[in-house]
Amino acid sequence: MRDAAILFRNVADKADLARLEAGLRVLSADIAEEYTTDSAILAQAVLGAQPAAQGLLAVHGGQTLGAALFSPLFSTVRGAAGVYVSDLWVSAEARGHGLGARLLAQVARDGAARWQATWLKLAVYDHSHSAQQFYQRLGFEPATGMQEMRLGPQAVDDLIKRTA
Repeated sequence: MRDAAILFRNVADKADLARLEAGLRVLSADIAEEYTTDSAILAQAVLGAQPAAQGLLAVHGGQTLGAALFSPLFSTVRGAAGVYVSDLWVSAEARGHGLGARLLAQVARDGAARWQATWLKLAVYDHSHSAQQFYQRLGFEPATGMQEMRLGPQAVDDLIKRTA
């Protein structure tokens, strides 16, 4: 697999979406998480009229070697737009060849072009030590002094009803 032969392209149609979803399913299995995303919801999120996320593929010949799912965010503390990388997957056979770093670099370029993004954010599981080491080698630093907080679907519905 020659690096020059790897093509990076944004998910633009249903065939690309199927490649993205296949990679995300493998990623979920790799990290021992259940893949619960419905194909139609992913299609709406990536290919809909107002996309909530962008998909990126790394393709060599007819084989998908990697994928990323990402979206914009804005920080008043940083004073700039950023990119949240929610999913990054590299196939087992492509690992160790720099493809993960190249995918992230392409996400950064795409984010800069789309949203004038100047920084990246992602989350990594506590038990995924090899992923933490990979990101730290690239210069990612653990966030300190904050706790991620989530409001699930039912709680969102409750909040909306409670404040209506």
